[in-house]
Parts: sequence; structure tokens; C-alpha cells
Amino acid sequence: MKKGLQIYKQGLESFSLPRIIFANVLMLVWIVLGTIACWFVYPMVAWIYLGATIIMIFVVLRKLVCTNCYYYGKQCALGWGKLSALFFSQGSIDQFSTCVGIKAAPITYGLLTLIPLVFCIVALVQEVTVLKVVVLVLLLAVSVYSGAISRKMACTNCKMRLICPGSAAQ
Repeated sequence: MKKGLQIYKQGLESFSLPRIIFANVLMLVWIVLGTIACWFVYPMVAWIYLGATIIMIFVVLRKLVCTNCYYYGKQCALGWGKLSALFFSQGSIDQFSTCVGIKAAPITYGLLTLIPLVFCIVALVQEVTVLKVVVLVLLLAVSVYSGAISRKMACTNCKMRLICPGSAAQ
């Protein structure tokens, strides 16, 4: 490890399985809500959104970020260190803070919310329905919880918090 890169020693070595399950269920709910929001306007966009989101979150970012993480092969806050180890060889923790994935992750998660929000608002302008309002409210709630509250809790206990430029614990 490069001089100056330090692991947060008080961080959890492994996150709890119930927390990992909850976080992944919430991620899937986020993706489903986004897909439904896109479906309101144009079903083909919903399929593209669903496919692109799954590929980016569960494949591309796992390769670009998780392979260089301390939690590679371990139970991180989302369990993705183990997922990454199933499919990709380990990278270098020295590369973590400067890897392309660290730059792509906020864009990916931002678009995960922004695209469906735009489509849901367009759909509501076309016609207000209870389903559209419920999807919009739930999408906003899941996005805020995942992007702020849950992320802050995970980052606070993460061994990478001193290295990660996206840490919400800094």
C-alpha cells in the first residue's frame, strides 16, 4: 500500500448479513421503482433503464471499484466484495481512490434517481394518478435513504473511509 493510504482500523471487518440483505433489497426496490417510473412514459426506455442499471451496478462498478477495495472477497456493507470476488480477480487497494469506478459511481447512482424522476414527473404532467404519485414518493424516499442515511451509516463503519473520496463519514 502506498505511503499515506491508511485503513480505518476501527472499521468493521465484516458487515452483518441482515444489514447486507436489507441494503440489497432496498437497492432492488430502487431499481424496480425507477423502471416503473420510466415505464409510465415509454416501456422501451424502462427496459433499457433496467438492463443498463443492472449491468452498471452489479457488473461494471463491481469490476471497477470492488476489485480494488479492502473488502474484496469480504462482506462489505452491501456484500459486493464477495460478489466481485466471484467474477473478477483482485486489483490493488492503492488504485482505489483514483480508479475510474470511483468517478463513475456517483454518476451511476445519480442517474439511477434522476432519469426515473424526470420520467415520473413527465408522466404526472400527462396525467395524475395515484400510482404515479406513490412511485414518485417512494422513489424519492428510497433515494434519500440510500444516498444519505444508509450511506452515512455504512461509511462510518467502513475500513476504506480514510481512502475513499466518496466517503460520507469524512
